[in-house]
Amino acid sequence: MSSFQHQHAAHCESGVISNLLRHHGVPMTETLAFGLSSALSFAYIPFVKLSGMPLVAYRMPPKSIIKGLLDPLGARFRFETFRSASAGEARLDDLLAAGKVVGLQTSVYWLPYFPPDMRFHFNAHNLLVYGKSGDDYLISDPVFEEPVRCASADLARARFAKGLLAPKGLLYYPESIGRQEVSPASVRKAILKTCRTMLAPVPIAGVRGMRLLANKVASLPAGEAHTADYIGHIVRMQEEIGTGGAGFRFLYAAFLQEAAALTNLPQLTTFSDRLTAIGDGWRAYALKAARMVKGREPVDPPAIAAKLRDQAALEETFFRDLRTALR
Repeated sequence: MSSFQHQHAAHCESGVISNLLRHHGVPMTETLAFGLSSALSFAYIPFVKLSGMPLVAYRMPPKSIIKGLLDPLGARFRFETFRSASAGEARLDDLLAAGKVVGLQTSVYWLPYFPPDMRFHFNAHNLLVYGKSGDDYLISDPVFEEPVRCASADLARARFAKGLLAPKGLLYYPESIGRQEVSPASVRKAILKTCRTMLAPVPIAGVRGMRLLANKVASLPAGEAHTADYIGHIVRMQEEIGTGGAGFRFLYAAFLQEAAALTNLPQLTTFSDRLTAIGDGWRAYALKAARMVKGREPVDPPAIAAKLRDQAALEETFFRDLRTALR
């Protein structure tokens, strides 16, 4: 049986990779994994649909956190997908028999240990498998306080779910890790990359993406059911998919506190405080939108759009100042 130690985390992918790296001797926190991989972002992608609604993302795409840590650590990971569930299960069993701890991409909807009201069709949920007992896999799912078990048939269904971001049985594990410590230079490089992402001259990305979404929301007719559905979708994408817009800002704020010590740049602590306040703004925005969707306030698209523009202005100033502080 593996000596793997489970630790609870705020977000699945950053939790999985930090737990996996710690298992291999790298002193990696979840917040450091999130920041070092430059995972913070924003994107409004109207041509990619989820249940007929546009994709709104508050972090980089799935696998970006895992792959973003390879270069800073001089690491090499093996990623494998499969054509059949039987092949995927056989390969997982072989790796477990060899003593490996294995990362998987799965669908939340088919994992029976999730409470029914938390299951939805999201195919990019990451977890770790560290052993097998009879027909049950021993799973470290970082969004749960304790390790859980999952029957092989259920896990196979979750690994081979269809639809957007279909996992195709994806599994991954480290083949080699060249460096155990994180260098100050890699931290500075990662922060500057996040600044470029958030300030990118691309209409759908970063603060420009926020403003594009605000323009769309402002144009919605207040009296139509579709408008409330649209605003509700934005809130769900922000607060229920993964860690949510505010949660990711809080994660990155905690990373900046760590980065202040790692880079000997104490001014980053002030930026951490500023980003925490911005995260509070995202929470307030989500609460106001949710009250409208639930009928506790009149549906007011221009008010929601104004909140989005306020957040965009705050984040634009924040990332410009952060970029200047590191130059």
